[in-house]
Amino acid sequence: MHARLLGAPSRASACTSSSSFPSAGRHPCRASWKPRPPSRSSASPPPLSLLRAGASMEPASTEGQSDPTVHGVADRVVGVLGGGQLGKMLCQAASQMGIKVAILDPLKDCPANSVCHEHVVGSFNDGDAVREFAKRCDVLTVEIEHVDAVALEKLEKQGVVCEPKASTIAIIQDKYRQKGHFSKFGIPIADFVEVDTLSSIENAGEMFGYPLMVKSKRLAYDGRGNAVAHNKEELSSVVSSLGGFEHGLYVERWTPFAKELSVIVARSRDGCTVCYPVVETIHKDNICHVVEAPAQIPEKMKKLATSVAEKAIKSLEGAGVFAVELFLTNDNQALLNEVAPRPHNSGHHTIEACYTSQYEQHLRAILGLPLGDPAMKAPAAIMYNILGEDEGDSGFVLAHQLIKRALNIPGASVHWYAKPEIRKQRKMGHITIVGPSMFDVKAHLDRLLQRDTDGPKKVRPRAAVIMGSDSDLPIMKDAAAILEKFNIPFEV
Repeated sequence: MHARLLGAPSRASACTSSSSFPSAGRHPCRASWKPRPPSRSSASPPPLSLLRAGASMEPASTEGQSDPTVHGVADRVVGVLGGGQLGKMLCQAASQMGIKVAILDPLKDCPANSVCHEHVVGSFNDGDAVREFAKRCDVLTVEIEHVDAVALEKLEKQGVVCEPKASTIAIIQDKYRQKGHFSKFGIPIADFVEVDTLSSIENAGEMFGYPLMVKSKRLAYDGRGNAVAHNKEELSSVVSSLGGFEHGLYVERWTPFAKELSVIVARSRDGCTVCYPVVETIHKDNICHVVEAPAQIPEKMKKLATSVAEKAIKSLEGAGVFAVELFLTNDNQALLNEVAPRPHNSGHHTIEACYTSQYEQHLRAILGLPLGDPAMKAPAAIMYNILGEDEGDSGFVLAHQLIKRALNIPGASVHWYAKPEIRKQRKMGHITIVGPSMFDVKAHLDRLLQRDTDGPKKVRPRAAVIMGSDSDLPIMKDAAAILEKFNIPFEV
């Protein structure tokens, strides 16, 4: 194991007991909790055997002593495996709450390095590094699922608190296993089958038809690890592009969908869940490019997507924020695509658009604090990913030109991840625009991207048709028809 510490010296004291909270239905109630007092010792971190107390959910005895002083919301150190942009935004939320976050990441100049309390330089795939890192933390969590799940499982058995649980990380890491898990719990998903020979994938093509989605079981994200075979003749080249059958492959029936959706679900340590409003994700080369919140779909489809997402998360173990990606099909089904056991790209907008950001919510959940309000405080929001348009300095120039334009956009907020290198299609930052309606924020996005500058101007709606539910549409559609007859712009 090779790891070294950057930043402040580590906390030395052993974990104390964390709080237990009674169930409170959909919205957890507040409960008393006793965080551990801050340590004054400068000794080395304790052996893992001393961390067993951290697994206790019983409040510490306070008989004969006064409540300890808490500097911030909680005095427990959160250890995060991974220091990318998600880790950075997690640290920023923690800083506002007075929560100390230590990160384990192999890059000393990773995005979270500048804002975390401690940075241990080491691999989150190295079991020894993860075990040593755990000694200085009260609860472990992840900002990337490609970590050493076996090491986390061993740490849990030794009393270390990991949220979400190692079992959940292990399921999510293998997409084929993930599909099997959700299928077992009756979650609607596309048909899938494992393939390990050319004949088996040819049989799958005959069974599912073409186009055929071919996926790697592990280490597939941001468009990597997925490929489409449009006919039988392409199967061999597609398999080779994914590293061959020895890499571990499976196929899915192609899903013709109307929209791609995402639901952020938060679950507390006592099992209570809250869901953020459903959003639509728009992809570019299989990478999330734009998120529209809330999704412009019928209310019954929002309820269906939320129900599928919540059911999927309840089948997994552990607390935290989870992202559930779904397909809304042309026949009004909501099929689960993938789940991420952590904050997610489709939840970036929650920083500006919701009462509780997904990052603050994740901290609340894993520390056993009451969950926050996930509702939107702005009527509409759009998140635009800043993807690398070129390599090297020219890529940075193009990105910063976009940022300069964003500074002149009402309701726009810029998030720059400070990654040291830029590559084509690499996520370098994002811009969130909030406004009074989806029409407004889309118009601001067009201005930001310098779209339609020479084309016909869009007509701003002069009226709105507002319904309490989809059942009102048969009545209200007559009002829409009258507005159309008189050429009055409107939105529903």
